[in-house]
Amino acid sequence: MDRAPGVSVRLKLTLSYAGFLMVAGVLLLAAVWVFLLRYVPDRATLINREDHTNGVFPIRSGLLDVFAPRATAVLAFLLVFGLVGGWILAGRMLAPLTRITDATRTASNGSLSHRVRLPGRKDEFRELADAFDTMLARLEAHVAEQRRFAANASHELRTPLAVSKALLEVARTDPDHDTGEVIDRLHAVNTRAIDLTEALLLLSRAEQRSFTRERVDLSLVAEEATETLLPLAEKRGVTIETCGDITPTSGSHALLLQLTTNLVQNAIVHNLPEQGIVYVNTGVRPDSVVLTVENTGERLTPQLVSTLTEPFQRGTKRIHTDHAGVGLGLAIVKTITQAHDGTLTLTPRSAGGLRITVELPATDPPAPLLRSEVPSAGAD
Repeated sequence: MDRAPGVSVRLKLTLSYAGFLMVAGVLLLAAVWVFLLRYVPDRATLINREDHTNGVFPIRSGLLDVFAPRATAVLAFLLVFGLVGGWILAGRMLAPLTRITDATRTASNGSLSHRVRLPGRKDEFRELADAFDTMLARLEAHVAEQRRFAANASHELRTPLAVSKALLEVARTDPDHDTGEVIDRLHAVNTRAIDLTEALLLLSRAEQRSFTRERVDLSLVAEEATETLLPLAEKRGVTIETCGDITPTSGSHALLLQLTTNLVQNAIVHNLPEQGIVYVNTGVRPDSVVLTVENTGERLTPQLVSTLTEPFQRGTKRIHTDHAGVGLGLAIVKTITQAHDGTLTLTPRSAGGLRITVELPATDPPAPLLRSEVPSAGAD
């Protein structure tokens, strides 16, 4: 924004300090003069002891002649002292603000790695500097994440397009090639590209929070998601166990259903090859509701778990199955959770597998417990 030039804050503080000092000096001198007028008589009589004669002399007029020039000199000194001292003090007080301004200009030029790091004990300027450093750190991390996301998305979208181009080249150069096989592979590749595009759109929608909030019961959402994924669990020999309380929260039913579906589907796919178990639980805390999804599986390191919410992360390796996904499952879960002002926690289980906890703000006081059981899948 273009602004007209104005008086600097340092000069304003200097003038304010000098003006305050002058007012204080005038009041002090006025108080002295009032004291003199009150307790010093207007005239005094002097007696000469030698000739015993009397003389009357004016006192107040003499005091004024002596007091006025000295008071003027004091005020002039206070004015100079106030201007010089105020300029120096204002400069020292505004020095932290100057560092913050320089850091802001540096950040506006694209250098997000710069930090103010203002030394000293806590005060208003240092709180501002610390808040600014925290903002820069978050902004730098967000920009880096967006760049990685853009690069990964470009790579993921380029892969199906390159495969489609190769298949079409084969069909064009080899007319005798089985067209049915080419069509089937093109269909699979295009389906994956569509799924990836829809996932990117869903991720963008959740980030923008462009949804209408309504009352949602997470326990019912969890039941709906598990019932939908029962055929997949049965196919893989995975048992789903659910229980929990009525968990009222506020948000988008469609997005929260997508969140729960992603969690349960990941728990099914990334599980033991046989006799795997998925635990889905909902609970109520004093000011929040909690959805927890656990699964059995391989042991995971905390370093690996910390990266699973990044886009296009698929655990220890890519999984080429009918439910391989597009690598955005937990990234979407994280974004939906943040859009609902919640927190997402991933914890590796000591026996193997992963525990994922989604905590969202509660809307109503805790209701009576409602235990719900979903039929186990994969049981003999």
